Amino acid sequence: MTPPRIRPIGAVGVVVPAHDEQERIGACLDAVAEALDALPDAVRTAVCVVLDRCTDGTAERARAALPQADHVLTRRRRTVGEVRNLGIGRLLDRLGDVPAERTWLLSTDADTVVPRSWALDHLRHADHGADAVAGPVDLDDPDALSPLALRRYLQVLEDGAAAGHAYAANLGVRADPFLEVGGFPVVTHGEEHALLDRLRARGHRVVSPPEVRARTSSRRRGRAEGGLADLLDRLHESRPA
Repeated sequence: MTPPRIRPIGAVGVVVPAHDEQERIGACLDAVAEALDALPDAVRTAVCVVLDRCTDGTAERARAALPQADHVLTRRRRTVGEVRNLGIGRLLDRLGDVPAERTWLLSTDADTVVPRSWALDHLRHADHGADAVAGPVDLDDPDALSPLALRRYLQVLEDGAAAGHAYAANLGVRADPFLEVGGFPVVTHGEEHALLDRLRARGHRVVSPPEVRARTSSRRRGRAEGGLADLLDRLHESRPA
């Protein structure tokens, strides 16, 4: 059987949900802009910041940091999967003249800073046939955790390298399989795991390269229930067996 021809990526969209992240959104969007700027000129780009029920200065700072992005304000409570889907819908509208099989959708978080090579790193794997790329996240302040909690988190990263990383702060997927499986599932947390499960169930290729990294907050009180902050809190508070 002849393998399907891999269509080169012609457009990249980035979704960034933000809920009361005025202290972090500027650094996040500056890094996203740098990562997109590193792409070849022929690749179209778009960013959508979903300002999820923000009550602080996040919206103003997001517009100041990246005025060319779409800024979508939400007023009612949605699941985190719905929030990401809302932003991705806007991205697909912006990039609609590029076929879905040539569009790469990136997801990160407002408390995350990606490296300049981030988008290029994802596209390198896309060009080699990946339908989704799930990379690990490092902590911006490891010393904020106890030594035991930090060792436990590093073990989580090691285990993830074997089983497959899944962090919505460092996730990419080709648009056509994303649409085929119905986008992010409507779940209160773990939307990245649920999406990747859907993709794998349909036979799509998911890769977890250890070198495609991002750096995220090491805080233990986060904005999304069931997110990384909750994991760090559990690792910090649990006692050795």
